[in-house]
Amino acid sequence: MREKLEALKLSAEKELNAASSSQALEALRVRYLGKKGELTSILKQMGTLSAEERPVIGALANEVRRFIEDALETRSEEIAAMELENRLKAETLDVTLPGKRRHLGHKHPMSILLDEVKDIFLGMGFEIAEGPEIETTYYNFTALNTPEGHPSRDMQDTFYFSDDVLLRTQTSSVQIRVMEKRRPPIRIIAPGRVYRKDEVDATHSPMFHQVEGLVVDKGITMGDLKGTLDSLFKQIYGRDTRTRFRPHHFPFTEPSAEVDLMCFACHGTGCRVCKGEGWIEMLGCGMVHPRVLEYCGIDPDVYSGFAFGLGTDRMTMRRYKVSDMRLFFENDMRFLSQF
Repeated sequence: MREKLEALKLSAEKELNAASSSQALEALRVRYLGKKGELTSILKQMGTLSAEERPVIGALANEVRRFIEDALETRSEEIAAMELENRLKAETLDVTLPGKRRHLGHKHPMSILLDEVKDIFLGMGFEIAEGPEIETTYYNFTALNTPEGHPSRDMQDTFYFSDDVLLRTQTSSVQIRVMEKRRPPIRIIAPGRVYRKDEVDATHSPMFHQVEGLVVDKGITMGDLKGTLDSLFKQIYGRDTRTRFRPHHFPFTEPSAEVDLMCFACHGTGCRVCKGEGWIEMLGCGMVHPRVLEYCGIDPDVYSGFAFGLGTDRMTMRRYKVSDMRLFFENDMRFLSQF
């Protein structure tokens, strides 16, 4: 048995020195010192020895175990250092190479125009108001003097959740909420998303963006409305911008008008963008209907006001001379990176 232990010691020393990886070293530890290892197998034969031989062989076995354990530890440190050096060589970083450039994003073209519109109105003394996109029929229709049976309430035009809850078709509902809580003078704009069952084409989408405006005070006239809108469009599109006010009917304003801008694509001659008319409809507007003021507890004999609703999607098209609104929603970086 002494010869076996000495042979085991020599064999272990030779193989440990030859081990070149931590995985190989672990395999040798299990082979020599594991529960089913070679040293354990030899020690199981201790019962065949005489009483005088057992202490001697036991001491030799412990010496061989300590030797193998010390050799394992020493070789483990050597292999760890060697593996670290190899890893550092493989992962060498050349700090003189140019770094990867981080490309910064920028605002969406519609956000650029909306921020400009906000700045213009803030400069004219307006405040920004917000409201929910999911509305009740009262705020979206009834309080805006839109009776039951009106075409705009039809299922074909409006996205309903129930008979009384819907996706707002206009941000005019924000005007009602503001007038319920505040007394004149009131000067607000209400930007936000609105939803209608429009067919998708170059100038229409079932989801689009509006900026509704409202002014209520003593002595407000249609001239104030026209001057405000003319000032807005000239600041955005230039001093030579041409507008056209056409009589129209809206249940929440009286008198009412629609405002057109001369088509930026054909300059009034008629094309696909303006559907041959030479003008692009931009917004509806008018003087706030007395009934709307009454719904909100404001005396129409004392106060008057005007309201308007801008479609910022079409305004962005006009600003950047884009002929198809769908380009703004397709998220094609080749298109958006131009702005």
